[in-house]
Order: sequence, then structure tokens, then C-alpha cells
Amino acid sequence: MNTRNTRTRIRRFAPRRTATVMAASAAALSLASCGVVGGVGSETKASPAKGDDITVGVLMPDKETARYEEFDYPIIKKRVAQLTNNKGTVLYANAQKDAKTQNRQLEDMVADKVVDIVIVDAVDSKAIASSIKKAKAAEIPVIAYDRLAQGPIDAYISFDNELVGEVQGRALVEKLGDSTASKIIMMNGSTTDPNAAQFKAGAMEELQDNVTISKMYDTKDWNPANAKVNMEKAIAAVGLDNIDGVYAANDGIAGAVVDVLKTAGVAKVPPVTGQDADLAAVQRVVSGDQYMTVYKSYLLEANTAAEMAVAKVQGRSIEFDALTRDRVDSPTQEDIPAQLVQPVALTRENIEDTVVGDGLYTVKQICTAKYRADCQEIGLLD
Repeated sequence: MNTRNTRTRIRRFAPRRTATVMAASAAALSLASCGVVGGVGSETKASPAKGDDITVGVLMPDKETARYEEFDYPIIKKRVAQLTNNKGTVLYANAQKDAKTQNRQLEDMVADKVVDIVIVDAVDSKAIASSIKKAKAAEIPVIAYDRLAQGPIDAYISFDNELVGEVQGRALVEKLGDSTASKIIMMNGSTTDPNAAQFKAGAMEELQDNVTISKMYDTKDWNPANAKVNMEKAIAAVGLDNIDGVYAANDGIAGAVVDVLKTAGVAKVPPVTGQDADLAAVQRVVSGDQYMTVYKSYLLEANTAAEMAVAKVQGRSIEFDALTRDRVDSPTQEDIPAQLVQPVALTRENIEDTVVGDGLYTVKQICTAKYRADCQEIGLLD
């Protein structure tokens, strides 16, 4: 399999940094903390295109992925308000996995002239292109969020998705002992999500020469129910005792995989990867049912998206350029201004330094009665 053909071409002005998530976007955080983005302390001499009374459209793809409703949208809304002296507003819609619904949501915002800019996390990156063209014609900028939408977008904010896959694959290989005798099942994401192809490509860089991939599946719509069916097929095909580990592209898939393995009667759940650091996944990591998940700072991603949007609408090119120092190409557009936030592998060893330290979850939220003993074992509780 040639995984390289699925890749999004990325160009950076600085070397790749993998040490911590926060180090990856120090420039953006510095701008925000100094008040550069949003007008206070701005070095931009030109008058803003608009003042603080702006409306940002925010379109998220689904409600099943916990992060969108719990973190991304609320963080963007709060940051827009902060940057505009509480005069800016956010108009929000969730497509609930339906690409046609999302297209209609975007086109309605454009036709009704109720937004100055749109941040969209595409259900289907290709299908959204026609609606983005209509926004462009109406001179309404569009920022692609988390997933690289096709069409004439103005900027892209996401994580380094190939690196996410590499982090997952490397963690699994290291846990299994870097032996091609290890047999794994590969449970990828949705084929309509360009991120899924990048996760797969990155993971394959680590997996293809170091383990044996017995079965590989794509998960339609990222739906855990579909992942459950695929995992049941995998067990039927290769046998429960012939599965040394599972590459699961995200935590929803990981949860389904763990449930199927337990139902099938596995004595000990083999290493299972994940992504998103959902609370349930972090608890599975604590208990040992899931080996790792990829922690991505939604706080940083969402705050940066809001900062990009406000800077773009207000005509603050210096700030906007500082927030988009990377460049990416989509199938329909080259040299897209972007920021790619770096991910980090979360295991039992660094929960306190990642999701707890960044304030995503409290120890109390993680260490419920069911997980108290496990939390004590790894030092989260005394």
C-alpha cells in the first residue's frame, strides 16, 4: 500500500517540534497573552476592516464526538467574546454527521448575511467545497477547522495529523516490543474525513515494517457502532488469541474495540491506541483497558481559531500572519495559511502532566469510585 499518496503536503517555517503541545504554538500564545490579537497592544497601523461588533459562524460536524460540544464550540465562543470586549457573537450550528445539512447551514449563513466569517469543521471535506465557493463569492472568509476542507478557504487550523498517526503507531510498536511477529488489527477512521487518511499514513510509517497487520478496516462516519461490527469481523477472521494489539484511530473506535474484546472473553485487553483524550478514554487508560490516547490541546486549537477569525475580520494582517506560519495544500488549493498544533501521547504515566495540568479534566472527574484504586496505583490519588 502506498500511503504517501494520501498525504496533505505541509511546509513549515520552523522544524517539527514534538516535545509538548504547548511549545508548538508559543508564538500564538504569546500574541494572545500580550493582547496583540484583538486590538489591545496591536502593532497594526491600518484601521481594522470592522470593529468589535462582529459575528463568527461556527459549524461543527457531529455531537457523538464529545469534544465538539463540550470544548471546541464553548472555547471559541468565549475567546471571541474576550477579543471583542464582549461585543462579538458566535452563531453556532451542528450538522450531526450530515454533509447536506452542513452545506445548507453554511449557505444559509452566507445568504442571510448574518456572519462576517465562518469556522467550519467539515463533515465531508469534498462536499463542503461548493458552499465554501458561495461564501467566497459573498466575500465571507472561511477558516477550515480541524479537518482540511476543499474549496477556497482562507486559513486552516488543526493538529499535525500525520504526526498524530505516527505517535499512535510508535506507541503501539514500542509497547509490543518492535517485533514483526506481533499481529494487530488496524481500525481507521472515516474515508470522508481527510484527517483519517493522514492518521493512517502516519501510523503506517511506524507499523508497516514493525508489526503484522492481520486485518484493516475503515470506520464509516467514525461511528463506534460501525467499529464494533468491524472488530467482531476481525475476531471471527483471525481468532481472539491472534490479536496482540489494535490500532484504533480515535477514542470512540477504541471504546468499541475494548467492549468487543471483553465481550469475546479476552483474558487481558491487548494494547489499544486512541485519540482525542475523551474522559471515558482517559479512564480506560487509567484502568489499563486502553494503552494510550493522543492528547491534543483543544484549548489551544479553539482559541487560535477564534484569534484567526477576529484578526481576519478586523483586517489585522500582522496578527493573522503570525498565527498562520505553516502552509498546506489541499486537492483544490495550494499554499493555504495554516497552524498545525503538535500532539502528545497520553499514557498512565503522564495524565497529571497533560489533561489534568492543562485543566481539561480534574482528578475528581477522572477518579470516580470505579477508578479510585487505579488512580491510587498511578499516583493521581493519595
